[in-house]
Amino acid sequence: MTREKVLSQFQSVYGNTPRYVIRAPGRANLIGEHTDYNDGFVMPLAVSQALWLAVSPRPDDTIRVCSMDFENVVSSFSSSQLQDDSLPHWTKHVRGGWWFMAQRGVKLPGADIVLGGDIPIGVGMSSSAAIGVAVVEAALALSEDESYSQIEKALMAVEIEHEFMNVPCGVMDQIASAAAREGTAMLLDCRSLETTPVVIPASVLVLVMNTAKSRELAGSAYAERRRQCEEAATLMGISALRDATPEMVEAHKDRLGEIRYRRARHVVTENERTLAMQQVLEDNDLERAGDLLNASHASLRDDYQVSSRQLDVMSELARSRPGCFGARMMGGGFGGCAVGLIRADAADDVIPVVEAVYVAETGLSPEFYVCSPSAGSSVERTQE
Repeated sequence: MTREKVLSQFQSVYGNTPRYVIRAPGRANLIGEHTDYNDGFVMPLAVSQALWLAVSPRPDDTIRVCSMDFENVVSSFSSSQLQDDSLPHWTKHVRGGWWFMAQRGVKLPGADIVLGGDIPIGVGMSSSAAIGVAVVEAALALSEDESYSQIEKALMAVEIEHEFMNVPCGVMDQIASAAAREGTAMLLDCRSLETTPVVIPASVLVLVMNTAKSRELAGSAYAERRRQCEEAATLMGISALRDATPEMVEAHKDRLGEIRYRRARHVVTENERTLAMQQVLEDNDLERAGDLLNASHASLRDDYQVSSRQLDVMSELARSRPGCFGARMMGGGFGGCAVGLIRADAADDVIPVVEAVYVAETGLSPEFYVCSPSAGSSVERTQE
């Protein structure tokens, strides 16, 4: 989905040119998995795949939304219907944005909106975070408020998820979508929210590999893992596993018990790998970067126990190819995507072989996305 297609659809549906066009990218997470809710470190990057939102204000309080991802259906509602859950679910982020601003005393006008993008839905590349960020950008543009930083916009999108969508998400996805810098990954401290750009060498690409296996257990397993981590931190007398060291985890092994010990070991070692990745990429040590990805997968598989056969097969197949430095499962686990670091000239060699063997071994049809590190969200005014 391109900017031009969204503009064309807006013209077709509403008969004019939108006042603003907004882009909010999806994200991949290079390394740092299940560390965010432990106050740890993550290294996401915004990807070239993005959500586009075209919007113009209306003279009344009617909000009309057309989604190109849902057969170009148009849903219309008023500002008094923002919490009406009989409306289509795909309008909920828009309704949440208008509701969020109203809760803070900002009266937004009605609006004509078209949404469209090429972020794969439901595979762990944060299409929902991108919509949330785009809606925040749209709401602030319509209110002509330019006082917020990109991090603050991301946190507003997180609040909409928490308060309106009832989704207890972390901050990584929205911050990556709103505040990433082109050509870089982002080392994000999930406690302080400090971000450090980390240049990804031009000689490599990030390859996201959708296993085509749905993440059926991800919700309940996520809650269970989070609780186990909180219990481990309490038993060690710290506020979060971010504050633990490998030595501390080993010293408390018996007290933690086998499961909590393994969960804590993953989080502590994953934080170390994520911090190490910054220096490794700066040194252009791609072999070592691949080793860190492979070690992350092993830890997620064995200590955190959130991998699946499909994720294991995909990661193993990718790293077996000469052009791939390393690969690991990405996201909550039990399905979804893996992520690999490949030579920039190797995609045509890696993808067909991995796809053919994966189909033969699993019977599933995977999808592959070559991702270039992109800039975070942006707003373009197309008319005065």
